[in-house]
Amino acid sequence: MNQVWVVVRREYVERVRTKGFIIATLAVPLMMMGLMAFSIFMGVQSNQSEREMALVDYTGVLGDSVAAGLEGVGYTMEIAAPSEAGVTELDQRLEDDEIAAYMILDDVTVSQGAFVYRSKDGPGRLFRALSERIVAEAALSARLAGVEDPAGLRQLLGGGELEFEALREEDEASGIDEGVSIITGFAGAMLLYMSMLIYGSYVFRSVMDEKTNRVVEVVISSIRPWQLMLGKILGVGAMGLTQLGIWVAFVAALALAGLPLVASRFSMENIDQLLSVLPGVGILGLFLLYFLLGYFLYSALFAAVGAMCSREEEAQQAQVPLFLLLGVPLMLQLSTINSRAFDWLNWVGLFPFFSPILIFPRAAAGTVPGWMTALSLVLMAAAIVCTAWVAGRIYRTGILMQGKRPTFRELVRWVRAA
Repeated sequence: MNQVWVVVRREYVERVRTKGFIIATLAVPLMMMGLMAFSIFMGVQSNQSEREMALVDYTGVLGDSVAAGLEGVGYTMEIAAPSEAGVTELDQRLEDDEIAAYMILDDVTVSQGAFVYRSKDGPGRLFRALSERIVAEAALSARLAGVEDPAGLRQLLGGGELEFEALREEDEASGIDEGVSIITGFAGAMLLYMSMLIYGSYVFRSVMDEKTNRVVEVVISSIRPWQLMLGKILGVGAMGLTQLGIWVAFVAALALAGLPLVASRFSMENIDQLLSVLPGVGILGLFLLYFLLGYFLYSALFAAVGAMCSREEEAQQAQVPLFLLLGVPLMLQLSTINSRAFDWLNWVGLFPFFSPILIFPRAAAGTVPGWMTALSLVLMAAAIVCTAWVAGRIYRTGILMQGKRPTFRELVRWVRAA
């Protein structure tokens, strides 16, 4: 295995030292973090500039509740006298930058929830959303004050509510929130698809480069073909795990840096809802399993296809079936990700080449039984053994072949001969 380790080390070191790897791994996340930090900074600066405000209440019933609501989200509110002289004085205070803005509540506010915001600059998006919600809530409370059973009417105005009841207790887990299912399924399916496609293509390109440059004719004299193929797959896989690990570290650092800001802007209830959407350790571990098994499964195919081809034009055509093999489950997943009515997709997902994209999102959302998830992993492991056996024999013969791309019958003959 020393020879395999030499190939692994060479593939890994060569790739992590390239400019492309450094740019994709470091520059892109740093750029995203910079853009997000700049956006957050500008938003905070915008919100800080309009923190001190005044409130003119002509209704006599909304001022206290609106002021309390805005103070609850971090604004400093001053209730001014509802008179023409008071408004004139507030305009002068605006000119002198003593206050950032002031709001006017009148009869239209009570009937329609509309109010006036007066300042030198327009309101920020955060303040607009918060103030509209708080004023509308206060106006609705005032309108419901004289109504019998105001709580029930408020709930009715807010829309109906679906309450899930399982037919059997063991089906209770199927009542998982569909929003979480959409987020987890879409993100997992896309990330698995992109990772298997990109890192499998790296293996393909490595095989093609050595074959077209005739370097493999020298290398193969000191190492067995299957050892060379295994070394390439492991080396590129290690590079992929390094890249994913760095990206996860960036995301974790970004989340830790932004958590205090999020906590200061939202209530604990909203933070709990946000945390419930984030994947747990179990889901991340399951994703890693599907990534590793899917990568080894597809990288063996990419290595075999690369060994079959001698020219770039042939290589592009030969990769099309692999792209389709990856694309079909992705299209099925994205078109049905918010529905559990297609039970047949769970059985189709047991096909090892479809399992990472079809089974993982459903397993993360809790819409497939645990035994089916375990079975898909076992079938993928078995498929890796079979695929590596076939791909190794194609690789052994094809890596030294030059000329036209072999036909299917010739591939079968290669496997038998090897």
